[in-house]
Amino acid sequence: MITNALQGITENDIAEYLANTPGFFERHAEMLATIQLTSPHGQRAVSLQERQMEMLRDRIKGLEKKIVEMIRNGQDNVAISDRLHRWTRALMLTADAAELPAVLVHELKQQFLIPHAGIRVWGVAAAYSDLPFAQGASEDARILATSLAQPYCGVNAGFEAARWLDESHSVASMAMIPLRRGGGDAAFGLLVVGSPDATRYSADMGTDFLVRIGEIASAGLARLLPPTARPA
Repeated sequence: MITNALQGITENDIAEYLANTPGFFERHAEMLATIQLTSPHGQRAVSLQERQMEMLRDRIKGLEKKIVEMIRNGQDNVAISDRLHRWTRALMLTADAAELPAVLVHELKQQFLIPHAGIRVWGVAAAYSDLPFAQGASEDARILATSLAQPYCGVNAGFEAARWLDESHSVASMAMIPLRRGGGDAAFGLLVVGSPDATRYSADMGTDFLVRIGEIASAGLARLLPPTARPA
């Protein structure tokens, strides 16, 4: 009769009973010393206490990995912040507005290890209208720049802006960052970066950092615009 009754009991029934009977092992403490489990690090049998210690060590290793990853991410963020600071400082120290586009592109490539970068600015003051950065942007490129609510990141699909880059034939992926006075204003320029690595600028990458680059570049390059067109 007892055997027949036990046959109807499942492992889940036993687990539920033990979970709902916290005093069981207090009343039968000697059983804990006899429980043998299989070690996850081999097929040897270990005691319950040893198994718990192994689980605790595994958990500590997992936490250590997370801490190392957090430290690494923190260091990466500090490095990016330092590069952004040096790039911004270089723009602010450029006294001649006509040199700003060249300084901006050069320092961007240097600080962020970008293989290719280029820029075009239109609607500039008469004193700058004949300079190279104010040439070569078609009406289609200007319309495209204004249409970008966020920087474009993705493959080089034969965009005109890709031709502004050195060795444009080798550019597999690129980012196009519109330059504008305010969020809803028409763009007055376009900053372009490119890479032979097809995955460096992908459609699913975050654009927050590129947006900040665009805002700083726009603020600096506003010096090239006619006084009446500059932001208040």
